[in-house]
Amino acid sequence: MTEIRAIRAEQPAAQDGGASPHNIEAEQQLLGAILTNNDVYDRIASIIGPQHFYEPVHARIFEVAQARISKNALASPVTLKAFLEDDEGLKELGGPAYLARLAGAAISSFAARDYAQMIYDFAIRRELMALGRDITDKAGRVEVSSEPKEQIVEAEQALYKLGEQGQSESGFQSFLRAVTDAVNVANAAYQRDGGLSGLSTGLTDMDKKLGGLHRSDLLILAGRPSMGKTSLATNIAFNIAKSYRRGKLQDGSEGAVNGGVVGFFSLEMSAEQLAARILSEASEVPSEQIRRGDLTEGEFRRFVDAAKALEACPLFIDDTPALAISQLAARARRLKRTHGLDVLIVDYLQLVRPATAKDSRVNEVSEITQGLKAIAKELDIPVVALSQLSRQVENREDKRPQLSDLRESGSIEQDADVVMFVFREEYYKEREKPGDHELDKMAAWQAEMEALHGKAEVIIGKQRHGPIGSIDLSFEGRFTRFGNLVKAWQQGGDGGF
Repeated sequence: MTEIRAIRAEQPAAQDGGASPHNIEAEQQLLGAILTNNDVYDRIASIIGPQHFYEPVHARIFEVAQARISKNALASPVTLKAFLEDDEGLKELGGPAYLARLAGAAISSFAARDYAQMIYDFAIRRELMALGRDITDKAGRVEVSSEPKEQIVEAEQALYKLGEQGQSESGFQSFLRAVTDAVNVANAAYQRDGGLSGLSTGLTDMDKKLGGLHRSDLLILAGRPSMGKTSLATNIAFNIAKSYRRGKLQDGSEGAVNGGVVGFFSLEMSAEQLAARILSEASEVPSEQIRRGDLTEGEFRRFVDAAKALEACPLFIDDTPALAISQLAARARRLKRTHGLDVLIVDYLQLVRPATAKDSRVNEVSEITQGLKAIAKELDIPVVALSQLSRQVENREDKRPQLSDLRESGSIEQDADVVMFVFREEYYKEREKPGDHELDKMAAWQAEMEALHGKAEVIIGKQRHGPIGSIDLSFEGRFTRFGNLVKAWQQGGDGGF
């Protein structure tokens, strides 16, 4: 190995005067073992990635080998030569001949995991050193625009990224890596018989239209008061949490193979009120009876049984009022680190505070929506944020909401990947009841009410990666429950979950 070591004898030193922790020989041994025996890659794939290599050329060699092995193609000095012979960094090390020397100098493959762990640990140490220097530099600069509280949130965010992903800053990534990620997402959907690439909401028609809830997406669920947006959000949260199953993922790591861990920020209702709604749905006992304690023995038994069944559900509720967006992000990070987090729901957007007061409400909402989208991308989870609609809906004859009805609509519409509206025509029709003496009108009204009873509509006004349109759902007001609507042409089945 002395010949290879000599090629890179001079390594860059850290800014503080000491050398950055690294081990070039370990990187060479690991790459040599992979190029000699591709099966080694499967043993170390869950430990390191290209970003953990100190030597940039080694990172590029690993990335190309990784791409070929993932396609069940051979990764050897000969096959990699075609992809790397024009690499300027490799030319400095002797060109494609360096690949042959790596494979020839590899001593054994049995220690590959140890080498991989060593490379990963050194990468984390380098990131920690850089992060520490950055925190020190920022703390040392006394600036009006940089408050200490904001610096603490930023430092926590960077440390979270480092703990979760093994790097505090991702920066640019190659198109090869991006394409591989896209293929993996498509493969996951294909493995489910062409079903969902995202997280199932438990509502069949909604899943078909959205393809499930996708990672890193911001979904806005909007509606006028009493339309049922909180009910729909709690239904989705409950469906995801109750179907949670943990197991081994395709990349070898542990995680949710079905359903997921749900974080619910309830800025309007208390945790107890939200839990009562979910229990009403699960036990099929009207929520007003639960509040009054007006239950029969059978209903109370169902209520208690539902409570016991839900104890193990990974649904976490934070009912802190007027939470700042920076604090909301910090708490979401903490939840993912301690219990895991697969979807985040915020009820509702207009009650979240901006990190700093702005000169206009539009700018404040813009900061909040951008913050929510940043959380979705950083934690790699779908974020569902509820939103109020302006009163102009009430002034129209057709009460169906549209994008322009969103309060401070510009930033919400722009930042969201999906915008959905909850609409129940039954609610408005109920308020058009004619007088008892108007018999003809009363008969027509009753016929219309019968046709609309127990039905709700979710209108998709924007979907960045799919079609817009309407989804019909059933709605049981007594239990605040949305369900799958059974069509007239369907035989059998039920309208629930």
